[in-house]
Amino acid sequence: MAKILVAGSLNMDLRFSMERMPLEGETVLGDGLLYNPGGKGANQAAAAAKLDGDVAMLGCVGKDGFGDSLAKSLADCGCGVSRLRRVTAPTGTASIYVDRQGRNSIVVIAGANAYCDTEYLKECEDELKACDILMLQLEIPYDAVWYLAKKAHALGKTVILNPAPAPDAIPADVLQCVDWLTPNETELARLSGMPCEEPSEIEEAAAKLQGMGVKNVLVTVGSRGAYLCTADSAELIPAQHVKAVDTTAAGDCFNGAFAVGLSEGMTPAEAVGFANKVASISVTREGAQASLPKREEVL
Repeated sequence: MAKILVAGSLNMDLRFSMERMPLEGETVLGDGLLYNPGGKGANQAAAAAKLDGDVAMLGCVGKDGFGDSLAKSLADCGCGVSRLRRVTAPTGTASIYVDRQGRNSIVVIAGANAYCDTEYLKECEDELKACDILMLQLEIPYDAVWYLAKKAHALGKTVILNPAPAPDAIPADVLQCVDWLTPNETELARLSGMPCEEPSEIEEAAAKLQGMGVKNVLVTVGSRGAYLCTADSAELIPAQHVKAVDTTAAGDCFNGAFAVGLSEGMTPAEAVGFANKVASISVTREGAQASLPKREEVL
């Protein structure tokens, strides 16, 4: 089995539930608070590890209780955490406010994630050399992501970049190092500058990014599944229909599962089909990492 290295963010998600959102200057009484390990990087690493992937994580947490909890959560999933960096800044958090109608407001504090810089990643170059697949997202400093993508490409690694949150642009020399770009429809539209509502528009936008150097584009389209766009073809691989309860981390779950599929020698289409099944289970449960299924559940 190929080794997977994930470099990215680790956050503690604080989910506050209430009857209604407070108005400006108003105090309301909430009726629930949940602490859920999250962060796009950690979610993807946890997803891959729970599917029995050979996974290690690079990222930064604070020297605090949240940092301890996040490291333990990943370790409990079977992910290697020996190279996580502990810094004096507080661990990253996402405060999520949800009312009875399911409407939400979110405040993200990067905290320790801002310290996942090039200097730290250079210290972990042995981890990069030892892996076969590198997974990246965009919740750590861009310079660090660009550095890793270029370095991994030069070492002959498979680079998966989940461009979320979507930036205005990704440098051309970075795009040329990406084997798999995995945006959703909104992220694809922003990166391509094109509408992405109809199937033909999605394929055209993906082709534009491929023309800029990306080898393959894998576009997640929610309950419909995912568009697999390679140099030779573009096809929709449908997802299973389920009753969704919480779509938090569904995209992260998909990415982690896709990486595991590739690490096991599945064809891209097989890996996408596998990832669709895994993500379809995750949306029937609440939470981020708490919703991620184990391998035996998927089988």
